Amino acid sequence: MAQGNPTALIRFLLWLCLLGPGVAWSQPADPAWKFRLPDVLREVSGLAITGTEKFWWLNDNDHPPTLYRTDGRGRLVDSIYLQGALNRDWEDLSTDNKGYFYIGDTGNNCNCRRDLRIYRYLPDSGELDSILFRLPDQGQFPPEQPWRNFDLEAFFWWNDSLHLFSKNTLKGGNFYTKHYVLPDSPGNHVAELRDSLFLKKRVVTAAAISDDGQTVALLAYHFRLFLGFIPSSKANVFFLEDYPAGHFLQGKVRRKGIPPYFIATQWESVDFMNPDAVYVASERTLFIRPKARRIRR
Repeated sequence: MAQGNPTALIRFLLWLCLLGPGVAWSQPADPAWKFRLPDVLREVSGLAITGTEKFWWLNDNDHPPTLYRTDGRGRLVDSIYLQGALNRDWEDLSTDNKGYFYIGDTGNNCNCRRDLRIYRYLPDSGELDSILFRLPDQGQFPPEQPWRNFDLEAFFWWNDSLHLFSKNTLKGGNFYTKHYVLPDSPGNHVAELRDSLFLKKRVVTAAAISDDGQTVALLAYHFRLFLGFIPSSKANVFFLEDYPAGHFLQGKVRRKGIPPYFIATQWESVDFMNPDAVYVASERTLFIRPKARRIRR
């Protein structure tokens, strides 16, 4: 721009005014505090967040073996059909530091499954393989009602291992969750039973670990019929910290409630957005659409 040329100066200022808003509009918006999910995720059961605009989801049993991606406001962006996979009862989703997705076909409400499996999938190449496993402490399929604690709806990847957490039965259970550990490599394995934790009137439906490995989140809820006929539920995120390496259930526990605190809401998914906050998501019910919301630690 030539010095002393008022016309050029005016043009330059006008250019800045036009460019500034355009630059701002091109920046991705922060994820919303809460948002509805598309109807295709009506039985959402797993979440893995790989970026502010990359929320990956899956549905549970009897749905196509598909991963869905939304942005941070719940708008559907992409989907990946996993050719060769079967969604018998997908329950949770995690990722590792090499780009693999881990898909837990581990739902076991009947406590009778002998084909527990975690799929390992690499989007860049389409590579798909399986981690097959059994639990070392299950001898009956199913066991008697008080001992039905072999449903696995929660897990995450950490340090070359998969960490799974059992969901106790709501009816007649003892409200303990057990921590099992698996290698993250394909093959047939026997899981290691490492720890257990009592969560009063709560059963675990999802789990996640912060990127720095310092905090674990367990999503858990309780369901009952108020006055004998009105369905109601309460849900919490249990944050565990200051644990010995790999022994997450031995850490200090802090409990954070998830609103609404009375309406029956089936919270099934959790992952960390950053070390200070997680997102949780719930399935569609008779009166509530599938939705997600942020919970601060």
